[in-house]
Amino acid sequence: MTYVRKDAATLTAAEKRRFVNALLEVKRRGEYDEFVRTHIAYFPTDGEDGLRTAHMAPSFLPWHRRFLLDLESALRRVDSSVTVPYWDWTRNRTRTSVPWTADLLGGDGHGSDRQVRTGPFAYREGHWTLNAGVTEGKFLTRDLGRARDPLELPTKDDLEWALRDPDYDVAPWDSTVTRGFRNRLEGWNTGRDSPSWRNHNLVHRWVGGAMLGGASVNDPVFWLHHAFIDLQWYRWQRRHRGARYLPATPPGPRDAQHDRIVARHQKLPPWDVTPDELEDVGRIYRYA
Repeated sequence: MTYVRKDAATLTAAEKRRFVNALLEVKRRGEYDEFVRTHIAYFPTDGEDGLRTAHMAPSFLPWHRRFLLDLESALRRVDSSVTVPYWDWTRNRTRTSVPWTADLLGGDGHGSDRQVRTGPFAYREGHWTLNAGVTEGKFLTRDLGRARDPLELPTKDDLEWALRDPDYDVAPWDSTVTRGFRNRLEGWNTGRDSPSWRNHNLVHRWVGGAMLGGASVNDPVFWLHHAFIDLQWYRWQRRHRGARYLPATPPGPRDAQHDRIVARHQKLPPWDVTPDELEDVGRIYRYA
């Protein structure tokens, strides 16, 4: 039986409470910090050597789809009614709108240290200490909208620019490609006259604080953001019927991307699953 992922703005008070409590329990059990460590471990850029799976590669979308499913499974082991909601940042665009409320994720960071002091994930509440990361910081930080150098969240038009591209991805399958749905959604610089950040990447920059870099999972908004990104792949698949994950076959031995990206039928580390197997999730969940 499929379950439903809902827009965070439509959650009832009880649904918010159950989601928050399940997250806190997964954190208490020590499981949550393992998700942070996994994301850090699979954060290599295309300027580094070796295989890329989580970012700057075609597998950006299936990798995070499986990552979300693992977190969702952990939450549902605590409370089977819980699913990961999504944050529609094309509609809820202010520092005080959903999900930045005291009954969900809490609000912006304060002072020079940008510490989050409201909501269930505030350090002073005693339930959300950062134990895994790339710095020594112990409390959650945010800088919503980047007050000193303001940013705006992506718009519906920005998403449409990505969604209308009929190709899933194109060679050389990295952060430099100027076509293809994957990088237009992931949002690396797509040309000299383009903004430095688009869509997915711009949202990470807009939230700021802990959401910058490999340890971004430390902010629970990571999951709501990536559920919305996953929803865009879901929508793209339905708009472009028959379009598939690319590349279908691995780049050859003379290609600069040989052994650096995952093709459609190759295993997607750290799991024993292929992008092909993650293209259709209709029997697992759907979006409201």
